[in-house]
Amino acid sequence: MAGEITETGELYSPYVGLVYMFNLIVGTGALTMPKAFATAGWLVSLVLLVFLGFMSFVTTTFVVEAMAAANAQLRWKRMETHQEEEDDDSSTASDSDVLIQDSYERAEKRPILSVQRHGSPNLFEITDRVEMGQMASMFFNKVGVNLFYFCIIIYLYGDLAIYAAAVPFSLMQVTCALGNDSCGVEADAKYNDTDLCWGPLHRVDAYRIYLAVFTLLLGPFTFFDVQKTKYLQILTSLMRWIAFTIMIVLALVRIGHGRGEGHPPLADFSGVRNLFGVCVYSFMCQHSLPSLVTPVSSKRHLTRLVFLDYVLILAFYGLLSFTAIFCFRGDSLLDMYTLNFARCDVVGLAAVRFFLGLFPVFTISTNFPIIAVTLRNNWKTLFHREGGTYPWVVDRVVFPTITLLPPVLVAFCTHDLESLVGITGAYAGTGIQYVIPAFLVYLCRKDTQLAFGYGTVNKHGSPFRHTFWVGFVLLWAFSCFFFVTANIVLSETKL
Repeated sequence: MAGEITETGELYSPYVGLVYMFNLIVGTGALTMPKAFATAGWLVSLVLLVFLGFMSFVTTTFVVEAMAAANAQLRWKRMETHQEEEDDDSSTASDSDVLIQDSYERAEKRPILSVQRHGSPNLFEITDRVEMGQMASMFFNKVGVNLFYFCIIIYLYGDLAIYAAAVPFSLMQVTCALGNDSCGVEADAKYNDTDLCWGPLHRVDAYRIYLAVFTLLLGPFTFFDVQKTKYLQILTSLMRWIAFTIMIVLALVRIGHGRGEGHPPLADFSGVRNLFGVCVYSFMCQHSLPSLVTPVSSKRHLTRLVFLDYVLILAFYGLLSFTAIFCFRGDSLLDMYTLNFARCDVVGLAAVRFFLGLFPVFTISTNFPIIAVTLRNNWKTLFHREGGTYPWVVDRVVFPTITLLPPVLVAFCTHDLESLVGITGAYAGTGIQYVIPAFLVYLCRKDTQLAFGYGTVNKHGSPFRHTFWVGFVLLWAFSCFFFVTANIVLSETKL
């Protein structure tokens, strides 16, 4: 997530963009959602899921509007520069020279009404991929830019900690179950970290061995540049959909045969804190919108397509979670939902049990190096000074080390995935999904009016144009910060 203007990439149709957005949003968070649903109660979970989905849609339209405003300002700056070059080449000055400003800052102070009359339909077209870091640099002051990068970095650390814990935890669950009985986890089995895994080794020892192997195999990628290939993306997306489809079908079949064990409560507010964080994390896409939306070939009905995406995602999350909480008892649902299908009474075919049990290992392992390199680059951007370069040791050793070490240490201390996802979503996730888009759209609207005149229409403007919505999103975000923090403090006090 470098704070730069990057190449748009190969164009694709709006419906391909819809699929890409769906795949981006539906990820690891979905696997922790069933347990969060069971803990908070089905009615509370449904209401909160729908509301948070709506709030995420609102801020997604905010980011799209800010992208269009950034493109308009960059386009006008290029037009202005081109005009100045033509004037420099001309031997005689004309009256039109008065309209050509000496700098971009001066253009911001004077409305360019003639541009609105003649070029407004194309002025706000999203053609340059302006990443969120660049938008922050355009619309925020220095403090705001630093806070933006701080929020992104904390979120990516949480992401890496979740990934670093999920893979060893899945491996431990599958292999320790094989070591103790040939049929996986039994229905009433309750395992502690101190239980034996193989021979004298405890389960926590196996987990930490897997964590060490995971770090040694994937950690070195942090020291180099790595990119996700198109074919790797296709493969992981295919595996994800096969796994999700199998889980939903198996749960429906089990419920249809009258073997459902789940009797979830209507509401249990003690579980709302984690549910909130999990839902925020599960709707996260705002930080990747520039690379997702810009290559869409036709953006005429972009808002409608994004709305359709959110409706489909809500339906999918609801289907996955409701089949889970009525299929399995709440106390038997595991942090990683795929591991509930390691039981012989749920899945008779061993190959399917292994595929679902090890599914997070394959998909998460391919994403870990990409997130790590993204985090490393954000650290570099945060401390970068104009015209300066880093010493080799700092560039190649220090930045990768401070990227890799903290999440591995967190994963070493805990593999409570529900809490990791909940805390990451509730704090850094709230900042990225609510606070940053709200400030971006508010400041970009002010800059647009200043640069192009009042009454300027942004063709990709959010349907939620009134300032009330910006205030409502910010109020909701700060209320969430307060609620989650108070809930954590009260929980710790009781303990």
